[in-house]
Amino acid sequence: MAEYLMKKNFQLVKNHLQADFVIVNLCSVRQNATNKAWHWIENTKNNQKKLKIILIGCILENDQNKFKKYADLIIASKTAIRNAKFEPSIIWQKIKKEKMIKNKIIKNKCGPLSPKKNKNAAYLPVMTGCNNFCAYCVVPYTRGTEKSLPAKKIIQEFKKLIKIGCQEIILLGQNVNSYQSSDKLSIDFSQLLKTLNSLPGNFQISFLTNHPKDMTDELIETIAQSEKVKKYIHLPIQSGSNKILKKMNRHYTREDYFKLIKKIKEKIPACEISTDVIVGFPGETKKNFQATANIIKKYNFKQIYIGKYSPRPGTSAFKLKDNVSLAEKKRREEFLREILKKKKTTLAS
Repeated sequence: MAEYLMKKNFQLVKNHLQADFVIVNLCSVRQNATNKAWHWIENTKNNQKKLKIILIGCILENDQNKFKKYADLIIASKTAIRNAKFEPSIIWQKIKKEKMIKNKIIKNKCGPLSPKKNKNAAYLPVMTGCNNFCAYCVVPYTRGTEKSLPAKKIIQEFKKLIKIGCQEIILLGQNVNSYQSSDKLSIDFSQLLKTLNSLPGNFQISFLTNHPKDMTDELIETIAQSEKVKKYIHLPIQSGSNKILKKMNRHYTREDYFKLIKKIKEKIPACEISTDVIVGFPGETKKNFQATANIIKKYNFKQIYIGKYSPRPGTSAFKLKDNVSLAEKKRREEFLREILKKKKTTLAS
């Protein structure tokens, strides 16, 4: 976005106090992120009334109505990006249409900041949206159902990234392993990986994020046999309790997950696996939580993302009673963190 707007003669400044407008990029999967964005926008607008604020990203309709009080322009993913890809030109078109800001170079004494260009790694979206409707997740409501980009377009973009010297290219999607090409090539994610792996050049391929129910034998075999595909799989489990997994609408059991890890390790012994865990989901008893803790103890995950459950309007879990207190959620999170510290597993949350 920054690079595109700089081509239109805008310049980045060091902080919002120097800016004519600010773009806030929101991911509202967690309530905490939405709260942070709201407080920042509210405080900033109250103290800097002439500043124009553009809010983009995954934004629930109820939140959009709330943000209208302070944001000058809202571009929500589900309505603005129906063709499964985001073009920075959308922002420029909106700016011109709304006559928000004149096309000019912003003067500042400190000089412009250039966007950080990292040729070592690049992100390449291949699909957006999700069809899974996990009970706690807002993605299907903010980004819509699954839409895959044409394989031909992905291959073209991939070749461009190789040409400029990217050493790692990360394929992105809410549920990347359910990719199904929307063009005449009609290929799935396994076939896409094979095609990209066959391209000449010195690079690695990785991808985020996966759903255990879509991690097929064919995909595991493809990862094992493709020398340029990084031997690293992010495989969210979310809970170690079958009761909670069912309430979450995850479509697999803990036993299914165990079998999957076993398959991966048999085919790809050196493969590193990371995961996601949610603590304090409605109805999670101490016994349910202990089942999750036992899995964390049992498996040597490379990295674990721990999230405390927060109710999100519009999701099916929002109708459930949030009966695990915040204090207990924090205690359970800390309990897992202590396990991971002893195992020297990388923590992220």
